[in-house]
Amino acid sequence: MNSFQLANESAPISLSPKFILPEHKRPQLSKVTCLSSIPIIDLSDDNPSSSSSVVQKISQACEEYGFFQIVNHDVPEKLCNKMMTAITELFALPPEQRGQLSTTDHSKNIKLYNYYLKVEGGEEVMMWSECFGHPWYPVEDIIHLLPQQIGTQYGEAFSEYAREIGSLVRRLLGLISKGLGIEEDSLLKILDHQPRLRAQANFYPPCPDPDLTMGLPVHTDLNALTVLLQSQVSGLQVIKDGEWINVPPIPNAFVINLGDQIQVLSNGRFKSVHHRAVTNKVHPRVSMAMFYGPNMNTVIGPIHDLIDEEHPPKYRSYRLSEFIEEFYNQEGSRRMVTAPRFRME
Repeated sequence: MNSFQLANESAPISLSPKFILPEHKRPQLSKVTCLSSIPIIDLSDDNPSSSSSVVQKISQACEEYGFFQIVNHDVPEKLCNKMMTAITELFALPPEQRGQLSTTDHSKNIKLYNYYLKVEGGEEVMMWSECFGHPWYPVEDIIHLLPQQIGTQYGEAFSEYAREIGSLVRRLLGLISKGLGIEEDSLLKILDHQPRLRAQANFYPPCPDPDLTMGLPVHTDLNALTVLLQSQVSGLQVIKDGEWINVPPIPNAFVINLGDQIQVLSNGRFKSVHHRAVTNKVHPRVSMAMFYGPNMNTVIGPIHDLIDEEHPPKYRSYRLSEFIEEFYNQEGSRRMVTAPRFRME
C-alpha cells in the first residue's frame, strides 16, 4: 500500500494542512522514552500454585499504569494472524468500496470513520488513520454490509476471534476483581448483563513526517476493558508520570487497558490512562481494539465494598447512557477520564 487513499477522499493521502497539528499539539516524538514500558504479564502463571502472583502483578499494573501486556493467554496465534490478515485485506479494498461504509453518524452501528482533534478557533485537524467499527454480534450484519470478497473472510475470522476474546475478558475481569480484594465475580456481576461490545479495526498508513500529525488523538477509553491486538509496528503510546512511553509490539501478545468505568468502579484505585497512536515513515500499522463495557442502562458507581471512612466515594453513581452523552459532548477534544459532573469533589 504505497499510496493509501482514505475512503472519503478523492486523492491518495498526503500531508496537507488539514492533517498538520498546531505546534503545541504535536507528538514531540524525540521526547518519548523507550527505556521503560508497560508491564508484561505471563498468564500461564495463572494456576493454583502461583495465581496470587499474577493477581498481584495485574493489581500493580492497574494502579500504576492502567495498561499491561499479556502473553500465554490461550488465544491461538493462528487465529490472531487470521484476524489481522482480514483487517489488512479490508483496508486494501478500493476507496470507493470502503466509502460505502463511511459515515459521521454516531447512531450507525457498523461504520468506517476518521478521528479528528479540535484545536483553537474550532478548527478540526484530521488524524492520519482510518477506522472500521462494529458490534461483536451479530456477525451476519457485518458480513452483509461488506463487499462479498472480504465479507466472508472478515466475518469468519471475527466470529471465532470474538468468542475467544469474550472468554479472555471474563478471565481478566476475574483477576482484576481479585486484585481489588473483592469476590472474583464482582465486576462480571455488574458488567456482564447484555454488555456493550464494540470492535474497532484501525489502519495507519506510513506518514512522510510523523512529527506533524498523529494516528489517534490523546484519549481514554469510555468502556470498562479494552483488548488490543497490534501488528509488529510501534505506534501506541501511554502517559506515565507526565511522560509518554512507547508500547512495543510483542509477538502473540495483547495490550490490555482499563476504561473509565473500571476507574469509577474501583473508586479511583485502578486507572484509566490517556494514550494515543503515532505514525511512522516506513510501515503501515494495523490494530484491532475489542471494547467491553456495561450496557446503556447499567448504573455505575464505586463498588460498595471498596468504600469506607478512609476511602469515601470519589464519584457519584450514573447510568452509562449519561456518561456516553458527556463523552460525545467532548468529541474532538482531549477527553477527560471522568468529567467533573461525575465526581463527588
